Amino acid sequence: MRSLVNFFCLSKSKRPPGFEEHAILASETAFNVNEVDALYIMFEELSSSIVDDGLIHKEEFLLALFNCSSKKSLLAERLFELFDVKHNGVIEFGEFVRSLSIFHPDAPEADKIAFAFNLYDLRHTGYIEREELKEMVLATLSESELSLSDDDVEAIVDKTLQEADSNGDGKIDPQEWKQMVRKYPSLIKNMTLPYLREITLAFPSFVMETEVHDSDLVC
Repeated sequence: MRSLVNFFCLSKSKRPPGFEEHAILASETAFNVNEVDALYIMFEELSSSIVDDGLIHKEEFLLALFNCSSKKSLLAERLFELFDVKHNGVIEFGEFVRSLSIFHPDAPEADKIAFAFNLYDLRHTGYIEREELKEMVLATLSESELSLSDDDVEAIVDKTLQEADSNGDGKIDPQEWKQMVRKYPSLIKNMTLPYLREITLAFPSFVMETEVHDSDLVC
């Protein structure tokens, strides 16, 4: 009996920081228990790719997205900050599952709209201000390897603000953002990842072996 108790104590001691029961995560997200199990396998791979401590560090997050831990990306930086709900510089498993769940096809649209708003709210003011909007437009163009003149970028920012800022205070509040998304649903198109509906235990290897050629990566 003593050896059995010691076994369970040892199992619990091996749990990574911030560990949460898979059944609880399944009850609070769009994933079922088997899918959370599969996500845990992927999380273990990601969280040990550079620092083997059961937590995803920013460099590991970038490595998973770009196969390069030093690539600079405003969008990736913002994603990491939003996944890091506790703001302690790392992503725990519970944070990983809950944040990823927002991208599930069955996740409430309201959650996707709110997440996208927070993505643009770079300075955490509760508004999307003109300079933040410009930064995100430039970041999106850079990620897409597109280039526009300064005048064209300013025109996009001005037109977006003019259309979204219904109360004329020079910034976009959450309600104005919701109205903008209802008018242009494509604004949150990237907030849905269809393959999250079909997660299996084979899913982690599928993610870690995406077909990205070295020539497409810039470090």
